[in-house]
Amino acid sequence: MSKRHWAMVGAGGLAFLSMMAAFGTSPSTVTDHVSRQDITQDLPQPFANAAIKPLPATLFTREEKVRPGDTASTLLKRIEVDGEETLSQLRRTPNADIFFQQLAPGKTLTAQVDGEGQLQSLIFPLNGQQDQVLLIERGAEGFRAKTRPLATEVQVQMKSAEIRYSLFGATDAAGIPDGIASQLADIFGGDIDFHRDLRKGDRFSVIYEVMSAQGRMVRTGKILSAEFVNDGKTYRAVWFATSDGKGGYYAPDGKSLRKAFLRSPLEFSRVTSGFSSARFHPILQTWRAHKGVDYGAPIGTKVRATGDGVVEFAGTQGGYGKVVILRHQGRYSTVYGHLSAFVAGIRPGARVSQGDTIAYSGMSGLASGPHLHYEFRIDGVHQNPLTVALPGSPPLGPQQLGRFKQLATDQIDRLHMASTGNISALD
Repeated sequence: MSKRHWAMVGAGGLAFLSMMAAFGTSPSTVTDHVSRQDITQDLPQPFANAAIKPLPATLFTREEKVRPGDTASTLLKRIEVDGEETLSQLRRTPNADIFFQQLAPGKTLTAQVDGEGQLQSLIFPLNGQQDQVLLIERGAEGFRAKTRPLATEVQVQMKSAEIRYSLFGATDAAGIPDGIASQLADIFGGDIDFHRDLRKGDRFSVIYEVMSAQGRMVRTGKILSAEFVNDGKTYRAVWFATSDGKGGYYAPDGKSLRKAFLRSPLEFSRVTSGFSSARFHPILQTWRAHKGVDYGAPIGTKVRATGDGVVEFAGTQGGYGKVVILRHQGRYSTVYGHLSAFVAGIRPGARVSQGDTIAYSGMSGLASGPHLHYEFRIDGVHQNPLTVALPGSPPLGPQQLGRFKQLATDQIDRLHMASTGNISALD
């Protein structure tokens, strides 16, 4: 709490004691006259020779978000730390250089500072490691710095929203993280084309996990259940962990929603050029078939495998530029072109799973701007990735269906309450 808070508490306490004193000496107070006798007694002193332990110093917890243009010096100044002395010590502390190297706008650090402005501890999130932090602590011989797992707790949140313009616009307005919006697109992507099928007035409800640490959200978990009403048709999904230790999303009747392929190789993007038998090529300046779909994406956007498979080719190939070709089970293959780079380990023969990041978008080859070119082939014949019927996964067996339906009934009830705004009934 702030010093101002404790000052107010102290002032209130003094006022209370003053009132008590005034009440005790009031002329109207009734007192009984009793005899009084002073008694003096020697008391043993068992702790006379013991060392007196000082009370622990008061520590103040400070939280500060890194701002654009911040340096370690300006940041420490805002948390009211003796900056120059502390910086000098930190620069001599092994592993503390991570703090200086990874200052990035938006990060939030948590520090404990004593009443004299001495930094006692600091927790700093690490780049690219959502569950790891840098912990700096003051010891008898100076600071110690080490990385450690971030202690998190799982919370469940329920939200509903209505589509006005786009999925991400609706989730932003409802305070739903982008990661949950992307999961929604993946879960229902086999039934809803989120690039073309969304309608104004479509609505959805979602129940999802949030990982929190020290009262702050550090990342989202998985969606537990969701309902999406698209053009008047309702789709529902419930997460269910099967007996083999795996899990997936199922419709209330136990039918698997997992398709053998994701509809899109990007988490979410816009289609800049669709599948066509005749398209004017912006580089070649001629009309030719466009046997794939182009997704607009900044250079470096993660490209994921749309299905389980084996890398057939990873390298440079004609107008595709840097390209990855995956061979999938049976008759299927997929192509990812105009890439900027490959993920380490992506080479012919490497196995990948659906959703794995395999490369990064770019504009290599015959590309007029940064984007990803994606092709879907069956028996070597190009198909429109946005409309082709995707093969599905088997439904739940009878031995698991009963347990699933109990879970699904509870989750659907919760989704209904979330969609009607009756969340208090869930308490």
